[in-house]
Amino acid sequence: MHTSPAPEAAIDEWLDEYPSVKGNYGHTLLEQTDIDLDALAGSLRPYFESAHGDARKHFHDVIGIDLHPDATDIPTVGHALYPSCLPPIARHGLFGEVMCGMLAQHFDFIGKHSWTVPVFLFRHHSDVEAYLFALVRNPTRERQVFGRFGSDFLALALDNDGKVVRYLVGEAKWRAKLTPSVVNNLLFGQWVEDDDGNRVRGNDGIWRQLNIDVPIPHGMRQLQKLLHELDPVGMAEAILSIDKAIMIKNNEPIERTNLVLISGNGAARREAGEPLIAWEKAPDEYKAPHDLQVVELILSNGEDLIGRIYDSLWDGT
Repeated sequence: MHTSPAPEAAIDEWLDEYPSVKGNYGHTLLEQTDIDLDALAGSLRPYFESAHGDARKHFHDVIGIDLHPDATDIPTVGHALYPSCLPPIARHGLFGEVMCGMLAQHFDFIGKHSWTVPVFLFRHHSDVEAYLFALVRNPTRERQVFGRFGSDFLALALDNDGKVVRYLVGEAKWRAKLTPSVVNNLLFGQWVEDDDGNRVRGNDGIWRQLNIDVPIPHGMRQLQKLLHELDPVGMAEAILSIDKAIMIKNNEPIERTNLVLISGNGAARREAGEPLIAWEKAPDEYKAPHDLQVVELILSNGEDLIGRIYDSLWDGT
């Protein structure tokens, strides 16, 4: 289970917040301050370790080694430590998903719900499993890793009895340089040619993905199964309420909030406090009936920070 709390003091020192709420639409712009990256990475590290803990145990069981820093076989497999062994693009994606949880637990998002992240779904990354299985047996088998299918991130709002009363579905995207055109491609889809040769937006944008998503995503079943495995007693009411929501017949729906997190380095000509996504009202292209929270996480040296965090995970210090 994920047990590390969000590092409140470090987040407040790291990020300046510009929040707004318009009806069922929340927009939060977060900008990096001038902060010591080594100290920041050290403060964020426990949360990242906890977030990846379940997947790490699962993967090392599958590939047949003990990846704990104190294990005697580490000298021969140290190149395959999860998640630090992953290529940069994969790390960037994981960073965004972990930040979904950290920021949702720290800031007041739309509805001011209290979000809990019992476990991250990283073990359901089949290509990482295949990558590690080959890499641990052959250090030359480095390659890029395909992304994980399904929801990037899930969090739960529980009542006093532990029942799930709302869930948060997060879509996280990282780009090295955040410009208006880059963000528009993420939101609306890449430009393609239709059958008549016209230049149109493709079907891979975030708004379309959220608009056509099923009422309760497959990730909720994955989360429920993990809760049943990891904490069947403590999470009994949550497990039951998710099961009732998933039932095809006579199901009991759970309220949903969508989260879109766009993170990356700000463009050179960007002014402080300048958003890339409109905050005055919900985007017209967003048609889903659920509350929407958009977060822009603007960094100045994001790759450096991500590298420092992931290089430090389970390094034995």
